[in-house]
Amino acid sequence: MLQSQPPLDLTFVALADQTRRAILQQLRHGEARVTELAQPYAMSLNAVSKHIRVLEQANLISRRRAGREHFLSLKPEALDEVADWIATQRTVWTRRLDLLELELAREDLKDSAETPSEDNADLNTSSKGSGHE
Repeated sequence: MLQSQPPLDLTFVALADQTRRAILQQLRHGEARVTELAQPYAMSLNAVSKHIRVLEQANLISRRRAGREHFLSLKPEALDEVADWIATQRTVWTRRLDLLELELAREDLKDSAETPSEDNADLNTSSKGSGHE
């Protein structure tokens, strides 16, 4: 099911889970055995292996076998596509919000030019009723 999804979707699915993010954090220190990665979690080795498969499908980690041992490594370059997507979204939304802010400022200026300010209205009212004419 996961393999038919676009790579970016696989990466976001993998990163959406707290346990998988923690495994990636552990691997930033270097290669580790599957059993070492499983130790901090109150779950079966089979459950941790399922998390690892999701990370492998997302191309976030690689596996090396040495005899019966399985060693996992972080593949940080797999995060480049995510970083590029986020940067693009940030640029698009920053531009849109800047344009919205500009438009709202224009409306404020237009509104203030069309309606007299309260200070001017108060001056006009007080000078009419003051009897200083």
